[in-house]
Amino acid sequence: MSTMHVIFLVMLFLAVSGAALFGMLVLTPSAARQRLRALDGSDLGGHPTSAQWIETATRITAPFSKLALPEEDWNRSPLRVRFMNAGLRSPNAHIIFFGAKTLLAAFLPVLAYSCLVLSGADLGMQSYMAALFLSAGLGYYLPNIVLNRLVFLRQREIFETFPDALDLIIVCIEAGLGMDAALIKVAEELRHRSKALSDELHLVTLELRAGASKENALHNLAARTGVEDVEALVATLIQAERFGTSIADSLRVHADVLRTKRRQRAEEKAAKIALKLLFPLIFCIFPSMLLVLLGPAFIRVYRVLVPIITGAQ
Repeated sequence: MSTMHVIFLVMLFLAVSGAALFGMLVLTPSAARQRLRALDGSDLGGHPTSAQWIETATRITAPFSKLALPEEDWNRSPLRVRFMNAGLRSPNAHIIFFGAKTLLAAFLPVLAYSCLVLSGADLGMQSYMAALFLSAGLGYYLPNIVLNRLVFLRQREIFETFPDALDLIIVCIEAGLGMDAALIKVAEELRHRSKALSDELHLVTLELRAGASKENALHNLAARTGVEDVEALVATLIQAERFGTSIADSLRVHADVLRTKRRQRAEEKAAKIALKLLFPLIFCIFPSMLLVLLGPAFIRVYRVLVPIITGAQ
């Protein structure tokens, strides 16, 4: 191997390592920095706030959102419920969503066509049209995929934190606090553990202060989260209040059920690891190991046998 090959491999290694490190730092910010920022209530890095990003995105996508916005009242559609489940409560969320649909549906076909032309691929008209239609469909449905992913992550966070929140509510109620005061206290304590659940409990307390009944506030909590376990808890609390049973006992039983369910789900994911690792091992790691271990032997056998065979002929 020449010196130029070694230099090229070293530069390639440094470039790939730098890209991986940069992606890790960008996509996985420091947990300590996030907690300090949350405690201080300010942005330590001087970056634009989320409200500024939303305002900028709204200003860009507003002219294009009218092309994809449905004619009927979208506020009463299932999409509005999905926005609430994802935690998108901004009044401009639908503008950004439908504007992104239009922009991606128009931009991805142009990008695909440019890549095909620059690559010099000799494709027919039908292949070009198929690529353009596929890229346009991908761009149109990509915001739906992102929205579903946000809903999944938020619901999983609420599900994993909910048993701990119930334990805190039980401690507060047994200490003498009422249900309203217990929800306020738990929402404050969970602020740095699960912001999604803390915000939902805080909204429940705001609805109760505004004069809404406890039953309606709890039903709204179940509708906003979209988690089945939260709906079951709401039904349990409403029945306990109607029949006059102990709320602490009902919450304790429900917390034990949720904790067992959370442990079973973790065990299920752990049991799937062996099967998920099988395909990367077979298709990625095993061929590389086979090439490294048996490659020199194959080369030596080839160098020994080929002269013998050619000499015998």
